[in-house]
Amino acid sequence: MKYSIRKSNVSDLPKLLELASQARIIMRKSGNFKQWDEGYPSYEIFSNDISNGNSYIIKDENNIAIATFAFIHSPEPTYSIIEKGEWLDDKKDYYVLHRIASTPNCHGIFNMILDFAFNVTDNIRIDTHKDNKIMQHLITKNAFTYCGIIYLANGDERLAYQKILTL
Repeated sequence: MKYSIRKSNVSDLPKLLELASQARIIMRKSGNFKQWDEGYPSYEIFSNDISNGNSYIIKDENNIAIATFAFIHSPEPTYSIIEKGEWLDDKKDYYVLHRIASTPNCHGIFNMILDFAFNVTDNIRIDTHKDNKIMQHLITKNAFTYCGIIYLANGDERLAYQKILTL
């Protein structure tokens, strides 16, 4: 599949919200009923990602938006404390992948994102909900190491992973 990845802009906001809604449906169908409640990620969150230069959109060969993600340079405040484990390296700069969403019929999106991300950095962290079995499978299939548990600002628990290419 041919695709392009670019930074999102304000005109992409309706599509980003639609992609999040589609991802929410995928989560619910796979038994993940607690992650991404209605309204998350919100217009404000996507707007903030765009303003900070962290929001990306993936389009197919027909220029149709098929996925979105946030790619954020460290530090990630919720990663400062990790329980029941430790980061592979807690000194080196890293990037974080957040808010990955795609249409239901697209496959290979996570690999596209990783190809893009590892062309920017050799150190990526990611977290996911304990009920998000699809994301856990993709993360471990791509040789990320489980590092422990982090907590979001609202106190919700997430499974945390890291992959460093130079290790």
